[in-house]
Amino acid sequence: MTTKPKVRKFRIRRSTPSVSAMAETGNAARAYDDAPPPETAQDEAQAQTGELASARETDTAQGIDEIRREGLTGRQLRMARRMAQKHGLAPTSDFDAVRLLRARGIDPFQRANILELVANKGTGTAQTADATDDAKAETRVQLPQTVPAGRHPNLPATDISPADRRAREIQEIQRDIGRRRRRKLALLFSRLMAFVILPTVIVGYYYIAVATPMYATKSAFLILSADSGGGGRGGLGGLLPSQFATGQDAIATQEYLESKDAMLRLDADVGFRAHFSQPHIDPLQRLDPDASNEEAYSLYRKYVKLGYDPTEGVIRMEVSTADPAASAEFSEHLIAYAEERVDELSQEKRQDAVKTAIESLDQAKAERRTAQEQLVSLQEGSILDPEGEIAGIRSLVNTVELQLQEKELDLSIQLNNARPNSARVAALRSEIDVLRAELNRQKGRLTEATEGETSLASKTAAIQMAQADLATADMVLQSALETKRQSEVEANKQVRYLTVSVRPLPSQDSSYPRVFENTVLAFLIFSGIYLMISLTASILREQVSS
Repeated sequence: MTTKPKVRKFRIRRSTPSVSAMAETGNAARAYDDAPPPETAQDEAQAQTGELASARETDTAQGIDEIRREGLTGRQLRMARRMAQKHGLAPTSDFDAVRLLRARGIDPFQRANILELVANKGTGTAQTADATDDAKAETRVQLPQTVPAGRHPNLPATDISPADRRAREIQEIQRDIGRRRRRKLALLFSRLMAFVILPTVIVGYYYIAVATPMYATKSAFLILSADSGGGGRGGLGGLLPSQFATGQDAIATQEYLESKDAMLRLDADVGFRAHFSQPHIDPLQRLDPDASNEEAYSLYRKYVKLGYDPTEGVIRMEVSTADPAASAEFSEHLIAYAEERVDELSQEKRQDAVKTAIESLDQAKAERRTAQEQLVSLQEGSILDPEGEIAGIRSLVNTVELQLQEKELDLSIQLNNARPNSARVAALRSEIDVLRAELNRQKGRLTEATEGETSLASKTAAIQMAQADLATADMVLQSALETKRQSEVEANKQVRYLTVSVRPLPSQDSSYPRVFENTVLAFLIFSGIYLMISLTASILREQVSS
């Protein structure tokens, strides 16, 4: 009794080709239904309960895995299943149909086999698999051959799915965007190179290799007043600091040093134009020997810089030249010009302050002289001392009145006697008449005017008025003298002094040009100009296109 070999039972799961495999082969599967053909119940049962030997199972699995890796489409697998059924084979799956056909030497994808399958299906005629194989064995190639894409007209179409087509289009758009970005970046870099980087390199080369080094000499000076309280400013003068009291003078001095007058004077004294016209100076900084005063003044303003600090009251000056000794010499002369200018300003202030006081004093002197002359003329035409004369007359009148009273008293005594003495009475009456006449005459001298002359009272009043005018003139003259003295004192307080706090000394190292700072500044300027032009062009382009 023989023992049956043990048979291993297992399930072979049916699988369908993936979309990626369909896309790689490039077959035109969209012309047909992409889904695999439905399997019959018998095939399913065979796929689930097929019994294979161990060696055969291994070979079959390897063959199916190799066929599966080929990436066949659903259309090709369906044709392979139909062809296997036509030849009387019982495949367990579509891949197994391909394996069985190839095991029998039949290529399921050869054109002749496909046309034969279609023709047999259309006519309804049935031929046996053995007769067909015998008839076509000599004329067909049993194994599939590799044909280059695009060279064989009988290959299936290479259409792809919409998702792959969309992905490919997106990739093409991304590549196009990348190309555009690279092209725009190249254009941008070329424009930046032409309008920003290249000019900046030229400017930097000029500052490094061409520009003539300039030596700067710095100095500082301030203007002080004789009185720190700022005389002539009233009660608030003592509250102002010295730098504010002399602020106007400092500003006036700064304006003078920055003026064309100072440049012409400096040129006449030390040769400003000749220094900057030397041939060793680079062309951009060199001054033409035949240049006008305006061009020389522009160069003067460039290399002579002054600044005034109102909080400290200090004027800072920086003079730059191609020679350090010339720079120090120019600074010394400019400081000397500033001292002369300060002296002139203080002198004008002193003269303006004293001028009014002198004029007032002269006028007071003239008025007093006139009053004195009038008094002298009145005294010459009349009594020298009318008040003394009047006092004498009044004293005489008093004496006469006393004598008159005595005589009248004596006469009254005589008349009161029973038998008065007639001679005595007559004498007393005569004396009384004389005394009354004298009293009336003396009183008339005070109030009555004589022929061709005024009265003594009028003369006294005129003389007194002249004396009062003279006294007033004396007071005005004294006040004018005091005012003049105070004005002189205040004018002396307004004297200005120029004090040099930092003396100009020649520099050993050049101060200009500043290569790094000037190059960076040029780069920023060119970048700003390019940015403004680009923005303007973009706005105009947008406006025109809209």
